[in-house]
Amino acid sequence: MILGMTLSAFTLVHIVISVIGIGSGLLVMYGLLIGKRLDGATAIFLVSTVATSVTGFGFPFDRLLPSHKVGILSLLVLAVAIVARYIFHLAGAWRGMYVVSAAVALYLNVFVLVVQLFEKVPALRAMAPTQKEPPIPGRTTCCSRALRRACIYCSEEVPDRTGQRGLIEAVSCSPRAATRATRKTRSFRAGI
Repeated sequence: MILGMTLSAFTLVHIVISVIGIGSGLLVMYGLLIGKRLDGATAIFLVSTVATSVTGFGFPFDRLLPSHKVGILSLLVLAVAIVARYIFHLAGAWRGMYVVSAAVALYLNVFVLVVQLFEKVPALRAMAPTQKEPPIPGRTTCCSRALRRACIYCSEEVPDRTGQRGLIEAVSCSPRAATRATRKTRSFRAGI
């Protein structure tokens, strides 16, 4: 019994919370990509992702597992996202820190989902019986590349509470440096 539930019931609750976290996280990333703050989806994403990490420690264990290390890392990253979003309201450098930490938290959640799918689904397990075959690193690398590009783009587009956009506006630099940075951003976007 875990929190008054059988192990299978607790596992189901953990999975449902994880799926809600991933779904709302994808919605938040979409909002960041189009430059909209989706406050409700953000709250659901942060709460459900914290709940996913916390409930992951509820499963019986006798030693520190890799999943626990991912859970600890996820909670640390989520702490940064929550502070950046709700205490500093995405002002200044906190905008970029929020985008990166939210994306990393989503990546970790998706990473665990991919690993668990390859571990639990028989057809996928046949493709990667030892979890070291090419399908696992390939899928996680695709996820990390997509989120890395989204981080770079979103850190410039997500507005803070005053409506300001972009890291360049938040950092005091010379007009010449700002122009160079803008040109690099445009050339990066052309490559996406």
